[in-house]
Amino acid sequence: MSGRPMPCSPGEIGSLFLFEKLSPEQLGRLCAEGRVELFEPGPVYAEGDPATCFYVLLEGTAVLSRRVGGDDVETNRTSQRGVYAGAMQAYLGDRVPQVYTNSLRVTAPTRFFVLPADTFAGVVQEWFPMAVHLLEGLFFGSKNTQRAVGQRERLLALGSLSAGLTHELNNPAAAAVRATASLRERVAKMRHKLRVIAEGPFSREALAALIDIQDRTAERVAKAPVLSPMEAADREDAVTDWLDGHGIRDGWQLAPTFVQAGLDSEWLDQVAAAVDEEILPNAVGWLNYTVETELLMNEIGDSTARISHLVDAAKQYSQLDRAPYRSADVHELLDSTLLMLSGKIGPRIKVVKEYDRTLPDVPAHPAELNQVWTNLIDNAVSAMDSAGGEGTLTVRTARVHDRLLVEFRDTGPGVPAEIRDRIFDPFFTTKPVGEGTGLGLDISWRIVVNKHHGALQVDSRPGDTRFQVLLPLTAAAPDPTEEPV
Repeated sequence: MSGRPMPCSPGEIGSLFLFEKLSPEQLGRLCAEGRVELFEPGPVYAEGDPATCFYVLLEGTAVLSRRVGGDDVETNRTSQRGVYAGAMQAYLGDRVPQVYTNSLRVTAPTRFFVLPADTFAGVVQEWFPMAVHLLEGLFFGSKNTQRAVGQRERLLALGSLSAGLTHELNNPAAAAVRATASLRERVAKMRHKLRVIAEGPFSREALAALIDIQDRTAERVAKAPVLSPMEAADREDAVTDWLDGHGIRDGWQLAPTFVQAGLDSEWLDQVAAAVDEEILPNAVGWLNYTVETELLMNEIGDSTARISHLVDAAKQYSQLDRAPYRSADVHELLDSTLLMLSGKIGPRIKVVKEYDRTLPDVPAHPAELNQVWTNLIDNAVSAMDSAGGEGTLTVRTARVHDRLLVEFRDTGPGVPAEIRDRIFDPFFTTKPVGEGTGLGLDISWRIVVNKHHGALQVDSRPGDTRFQVLLPLTAAAPDPTEEPV
């Protein structure tokens, strides 16, 4: 909006710290090409609008704010003469988007010296050419450095996640390989035992009864209960006594397998009643191979299911087959990230999930939210590692008014009060040289605030640090011209 024009005095302009070193001729040019305007209480310009003017406060009260979600968050309120806002990067021309990066309003009748953006750019380039070169180098150099280090941080995180995923995949894969080798051996022995039984003087009815018992035994294995160590030991003793009492050799070796499969002495009584006494030892041996093959196939099934689960988690984490912007269940994203980072978290850190499963999906960039979760979990684990490597990581979700809360709470030493205001600054890190880029929280902040119009905040004290992400439950479609984070 425009204010009411007022006379421009070179003397008043020259009394501001921004212009106090200018010559009378330069001050005269500023007054000739600029203007003084009086604004009544209300908005002066809005964030995101084309940046057309540079404003310098002469008298009154100015309030600067940034848009976070649907709210305008006040960032500065001042009555100090000479403070400035508006088109401060006009000297960069069209190399950067020339829009206002915040909103400006006044709470009382306020006078500004207003300089058109093209005039501001012209006088800066003409009067301070070396300063312009320095500022350009600082601006673009910082951008390039931030982009390069940010990319490096993503690659380091990817390497760490890949190592963790490889470790997690190796265990079930190795178990499946071992079980397959054992299964091949057991099947060979089963064929041999079948040959022995087939060559014996057994009637067709006896063989049919044995096969029926085999089928029912396989069904029993599939429904085997989970026993406590005490219950298993008692049942193994009973089965061993039964086998020894029926003249079956090495009963103590067979008993653990039978008990693991859910077989007990009562079941063996049914087997003994169904077959002739002379074939009972061979029948028990045959059933032992049946049980072993079923257990091995269960192990292979569990291992391959674990591998499939890990691959699905990796796909969920990377979002390779998903739209970059869509409605997402944050719990699925959190679970995939926790699984991907399970190797880094380790067994000494307890993970507690306090999820509100009634929360709806939220419109989001899921792959980038996973990056936020990764950064916050990594920081929490590092904090607890620095305090002895033990602790509890609590991941909580809840609804807070019209926003969804994701909170990461750790029991580490906390963030010291003197650096709490700096932790979201680019390149600021408390980690040793080479271990941290200082961009994790900066990237997270930009993903949450800039791309999702949410909020990222921290509340910390020794033993209780909470990073809180607040995401709008509804949001407008993303801006296709938005700069990638």
